Amino acid sequence: MESPPFLFTPLRERTESSAFSIAFKTLTVVVVSLALGWAWQMWLGGVLELRWETSGWMGAALGMMLYTQWFILRGVTVLHAQSIAQSWIWKKQVQLNDLAYAKLIHIRGLEWFIAPRLYTKTYSNKISVFYAADPSMLVEFHRLANELQAHRLKR
Repeated sequence: MESPPFLFTPLRERTESSAFSIAFKTLTVVVVSLALGWAWQMWLGGVLELRWETSGWMGAALGMMLYTQWFILRGVTVLHAQSIAQSWIWKKQVQLNDLAYAKLIHIRGLEWFIAPRLYTKTYSNKISVFYAADPSMLVEFHRLANELQAHRLKR
């Protein structure tokens, strides 16, 4: 006899949260701005020239930093009754009925800075990590992990 699938009913039909906190986003902007300023100062000081060996690698590194910063600033996590998804460099999505494991990972007292995350693993061994900065999403993450564990124990 096959066990029933895992069903989760969120408190709201759709819960949406910024993936990262305002403090972390601010730190990201400051670090990238400092790196850009440092590169600009090196350019003005004549350290960087229009050659791949010097400015090319610096440009590539700064480009990667800006690209990552964009997704940190724009990242959103969405929870529905069927799935959890997060916009990122690639879209992360997991169907809730395919979850084999879920654990909420956070550092108590530092949630305002370090985004708590839901670590998930599916029956096909796909591992995904979903970040959330909103307290209502953290409540849902906690409920989801607890209900999934209770469901697995019943099997």
